[in-house]
Amino acid sequence: MTAQVTAPGVAPARAAEPGVGPLLRDWRKRRRVSQLELSIRADSSARHISFIETGRARPSEEMVLRLADRLDVPVRERNTLLLAAGYAPRFTETALDDPAMDAVREGLDRLLRGYEPYPAVVVDGTYTVVAANQGVAMLLEGVPEKLLAPPLNSMRLTLHPEGLAPRIRNLREWRGHLLDQMERQLALHRSPALRAVYDEVAAYPPPGSGAWQDEPPAEDASALRSVAGPSFALPMIIEHDGRVLSFLSSISTFNTPMDVTVAELAIETFVPADPATVAYLTSRAA
Repeated sequence: MTAQVTAPGVAPARAAEPGVGPLLRDWRKRRRVSQLELSIRADSSARHISFIETGRARPSEEMVLRLADRLDVPVRERNTLLLAAGYAPRFTETALDDPAMDAVREGLDRLLRGYEPYPAVVVDGTYTVVAANQGVAMLLEGVPEKLLAPPLNSMRLTLHPEGLAPRIRNLREWRGHLLDQMERQLALHRSPALRAVYDEVAAYPPPGSGAWQDEPPAEDASALRSVAGPSFALPMIIEHDGRVLSFLSSISTFNTPMDVTVAELAIETFVPADPATVAYLTSRAA
């Protein structure tokens, strides 16, 4: 299971780069919070927040971290704010295969194994796969080797015309959901690596275009609903070995992470959405 998370590091602050004030102002606007509301959250004053944003006041290290916390700034970007304010980074970035991460790796291993036979996968902030269980391996049966060469990327595996995409019965809806999810992340994170992944997968030809050798079945909405069951959430409806399986997706992250790597890990589990899917996966496991 051990794999190294590779993510863009934090670049040292340079004189040409904006100070902490403009960066904090940008995060405040991203979160759609006024100076007055932020001052109340941070137990400060709107005047002091204004002075920080315009560079008339230099915030303390504690104030930078408090404002970042109230604005829900990602851990990696909190290091960037500290550097811009002239302080040392507070949060480490430890490779997942480092001995110091043994407890994290073992915990993820137990979680993935315990979830079998249902699929579960762990990805980093750019959707690079760092761990997966046998349920995921089952879904990837038949995917070309070139797409399975490391580093695996879950978005690429799902949306590539030679990956899982031709098997997904509601591909238009599922593709739209995944692209929307990435767009929301990009609106809140400065991540050139994530932007590159988004640009790549968004450029894949949509289902039904001439680039598809075998066009996915054009199911009408009522037929898909009958396969998926009740509409509690958008399911992924996928064909496997002549069967139609239906899954709901759930994503979990670590609470109050103190390391950049841990902060960017996400565990995605696929919950069977109908009894037929449960029965099929259980029979395969047996």
